[in-house]
Amino acid sequence: MLNLVPSRNFAKLLTVCFLFMAVINVSAQDKTKTIGNKPRSGSSNNTFNAVKGAQVGIEMNAGKKQVQLLTLNFHTQNRSSDSIPFKVNVYQMAGKFPNEANLVKDEIKGYIKKYDSQESHQLTTVDLSPYNVKVAGDIVVSIEFLTTRNGSNIGFACGLFNGGTFHKDGETEPWKKIPVVGADFNVLVKKLK
Repeated sequence: MLNLVPSRNFAKLLTVCFLFMAVINVSAQDKTKTIGNKPRSGSSNNTFNAVKGAQVGIEMNAGKKQVQLLTLNFHTQNRSSDSIPFKVNVYQMAGKFPNEANLVKDEIKGYIKKYDSQESHQLTTVDLSPYNVKVAGDIVVSIEFLTTRNGSNIGFACGLFNGGTFHKDGETEPWKKIPVVGADFNVLVKKLK
């Protein structure tokens, strides 16, 4: 006669397999996380002109343990007919403003696409993983414009009451903070052991 009731050992084996799969799944999910502000592509924006040496960025909490920066994302509305080149900078916070020492040792370049009438906001993504940038604690991730584009008036998607936006209006200018409106920069990071 065929026994349709699973044996006690089979049930235990299924339980162990299920728990093992759950542990592997949780472990895989915990290896990366996103820090920074929530990505948005709506109509609210904070505008800055592209001036060589000027920077725009936000403060992010990378956590107490060291993480590696993988991908920077943000939405913009470039009103210029040219693409805008930039480089990515990362600074440790020093009190209320970023420290002047850039934690990025290589030049990580990207560009904001030129105006496109089909897209009101365009996603800009920069792959940071090849540069092995490792950080912990409170940092500022910024972009620094590499050229001046008169009348560029770049709009960054932003949110209210999310930490504010740091900016420098030129290479030798001091950091300033817009306290209420934060550009929606976010970074995918990998937790390190």
